Amino acid sequence: MQKLFLIIGSILGALSVIIGAFGAHALKKLLESTGRIEVFETAVKYQFYHALALMLLGILMFNIKHQFLNYAGYSFVIGVIIFSGSLYILCLTGITKFGMITPIGGLFMIAGWLFLLVGIIKSI
Repeated sequence: MQKLFLIIGSILGALSVIIGAFGAHALKKLLESTGRIEVFETAVKYQFYHALALMLLGILMFNIKHQFLNYAGYSFVIGVIIFSGSLYILCLTGITKFGMITPIGGLFMIAGWLFLLVGIIKSI
């Protein structure tokens, strides 16, 4: 699993830079006109934070073996897809209903951090 999380973390990190640059340049006028620059930046920021979290988790898994670390990784991935993905869609389409599912992604991210905590505690 650690290799999978390292690969996904690397991909999400690269996509964070690409999407962030795209937003700052190609989408700048659209995001300014809709007042959604901060929303877009939040999506990129949280995606990047959790890309780094996946990278660190993958490295940690070489030394700590516990099922809760797998749960943490999957929760981070699902959280990024739902949280950041819904915000990207909201920014690009203007369909505000996508903002209603954003907190679900946030809950997955929180769950990932809690699974990480429990996995570390139980491995000691």
